[in-house]
Amino acid sequence: MEQVLYIHNSLSRTKEPFRPLNAPHVGMYVCGPTVYGDGHLGHARPAITFDLVFRYLQHLGYKVRYVRNITDVGHLEHDADEGEDKIAKKARLEQLEPMEVAQYYTNRYHAAMDALNVLRPSIEPHASGHIIEQIELVEKIIEKGYAYESNGSVYFDVRKYQEDTKKYGCLSGRVIDEMLSTTRDLDGQSEKRETADFALWKKASPEHIMRWNSPWSVGFPGWHTECTAMGCKYLGETFDIHGGGMDLMFPHHESEIAQATAVTGHGPCKYWMHNNMITINGQKMGKSLGNFITLDEFFTGNHKLLTQAYTPMTIRFFILQAHYRSTVDFSNEALQAAEKGYSRLMQAYKTLKGLQPSKTSSVDVKEYRQKCYDAMNDDMNTPIVISHLFDMAKLINTVNDKKATLTQADIDELKGVFDTFVFEIMGLKDEATGNNTQLLDGLMKMVLDVRAQAKANKDWATSDKIRDTLAEIGIAVKDGKDGATWELK
Repeated sequence: MEQVLYIHNSLSRTKEPFRPLNAPHVGMYVCGPTVYGDGHLGHARPAITFDLVFRYLQHLGYKVRYVRNITDVGHLEHDADEGEDKIAKKARLEQLEPMEVAQYYTNRYHAAMDALNVLRPSIEPHASGHIIEQIELVEKIIEKGYAYESNGSVYFDVRKYQEDTKKYGCLSGRVIDEMLSTTRDLDGQSEKRETADFALWKKASPEHIMRWNSPWSVGFPGWHTECTAMGCKYLGETFDIHGGGMDLMFPHHESEIAQATAVTGHGPCKYWMHNNMITINGQKMGKSLGNFITLDEFFTGNHKLLTQAYTPMTIRFFILQAHYRSTVDFSNEALQAAEKGYSRLMQAYKTLKGLQPSKTSSVDVKEYRQKCYDAMNDDMNTPIVISHLFDMAKLINTVNDKKATLTQADIDELKGVFDTFVFEIMGLKDEATGNNTQLLDGLMKMVLDVRAQAKANKDWATSDKIRDTLAEIGIAVKDGKDGATWELK
């Protein structure tokens, strides 16, 4: 059955059927991390959310080009046009090269994402590697009359853009006309014409260590220019999906729309998708607020707010238990509940693989697969998918307790649903199986070494006894010219 996917478009504020611009190709751009510190739970949420989108689109047969950027320049402390560059500040404090800071935290971000089983994007461009494209974008915006130079810096003219298009605020719902009428600066107090104007290029102060030549000054790009420039370079003037955290809707994504519209006459994409926030006691988790817990701290349990360590798959399951557009409030109790739920699913899958088939089935299992598809097609509703999987787990345990029967075909169908939705689409892994595999490998190496020594000593009785005993518990030993190998029957 053909699956029709609906996704919530933040721009229209409605669920819309997903129809790619150039099917089967899909272009997706997601705002990645600013790499000046370790990734935390708030970073894990967009990464896992759009990994889910990436995985599901590929499962449906689309050829997805997934671009997720690395911000390594231009993101100032106050998320606008004030303060010091976040990476440059970290470099100054630690007496390192800015790119040393960016590389170190990019490596650590990748390690944390790998642990969470987040697939790498198709392209991962760095802002610092696309200065030329950003300068060219600023030049085009100036040519169109929507930007002005002031003391070597270049600013986007929000008032002119709003007068011409009436579009600034279309994504975030901000009433920009009111801002423009109430926030005019006193003459001479700012190089901007309006406080609402945002920087496209900033002239570097003498102490600023990240700087490039431009037609206007030696300086650096504004935070918003990178995503417009790189999205256009790798996905074209219009692509399918632009994603990111809800906290980026304003000013970042709103400014992206303005920049693209100023140059092309339209926004950068067809669908905007935003995940909601992770909160602690109702407040957004973030580096700037100082209330974050890094992913490494979750994995080790080394934080005052944590009562134990949590595995990467527990974290992933915790995030997928909530719909991506709903807030998730951190607590140890919620994570412990997620840990139990994840373990329950993994145990059900293990039990399923060991079920003995019957000639007839006393229950119908054909509805589970479509129910899971229906939930995924309803704006990636993973909590509903998980509820159906728990129903399956209950059925598996009932069959295992001999209170119901399944044919081999139905057992295979349930296994297929697990493989598709748990492992392929939701990206969960059985961590226990992984650990057991390493343990079994080590034990088998030791046992086969003992057997090889027995054969070398011509102790055939011991050699045969080891082989026969292993066979009785389901492990086949095969002798070859390079030594013995083993496999589970």
